[in-house]
Amino acid sequence: MAEKREDQMKEITERLERGVKELFTSDQYTEYLNTMSKFHNYSFNNTILIAMQKPEATLVAGYQAWQKKFGRYVKKGQRGIKIIAPTPIKLREEVEKYDPETHELILRPDGQPETEEVVSVIPRFRVTTVFDVSQTDGKPLPEIEAKELLGSVENFEIFMKALEMVSPVPSRFAPIDGEAKGFYNSETKEIVIREGMSESQTMKTAVHEVTHAMLHDRDLMEEQGEKKNRLTREVEALYPCFYNVDLLNYFP
Repeated sequence: MAEKREDQMKEITERLERGVKELFTSDQYTEYLNTMSKFHNYSFNNTILIAMQKPEATLVAGYQAWQKKFGRYVKKGQRGIKIIAPTPIKLREEVEKYDPETHELILRPDGQPETEEVVSVIPRFRVTTVFDVSQTDGKPLPEIEAKELLGSVENFEIFMKALEMVSPVPSRFAPIDGEAKGFYNSETKEIVIREGMSESQTMKTAVHEVTHAMLHDRDLMEEQGEKKNRLTREVEALYPCFYNVDLLNYFP
């Protein structure tokens, strides 16, 4: 029995490695990277603001950015997410020039002090509004994850129980607005999974969000001095789920 499990695990690992290699060298992945690079990487404070107002948010951008960069538009009646945007002011002024070595005032031939233009930046901030992808319609964004899975899973309840035991945070099922199938809330330290999905999709989403909780908890990353952008986090969370459909057949 142990030998059989080892053979199965070896086969799964080999197939996973081949699948990930194919994914990372595909045109689809290149398109995905190009699109994701257009999204702004928000500051720690703004990430908290987004999580507080719309914890299920996955990709956010401003009203104009959705139209110009992604060919999408914000649906009518959507409530925006308020964040803080930097709007620095540049001031230019003429100041007297000093010798960097002697620190003496430099004089022109006419005896008047020589001057130079100095630009100083004064930090200013304003409140701006962004919207999650679930609040928009239009041109589809490229995806690297599989479409929604259908069907049941043998030993589904046992698997979910085991996943619950290894997860660092509790999970619960609830209705979720928008297109997100689940999310990890770094503020409340919990995983929320959309209720009413198939067992296959529920299991895939649970694995994905537990991976986020294990690797991408905000407090944990800050404690370890790690900084990962959204693209890195999603690719890391994608890895254990990439061949989810095949893995279902090997669950003991």
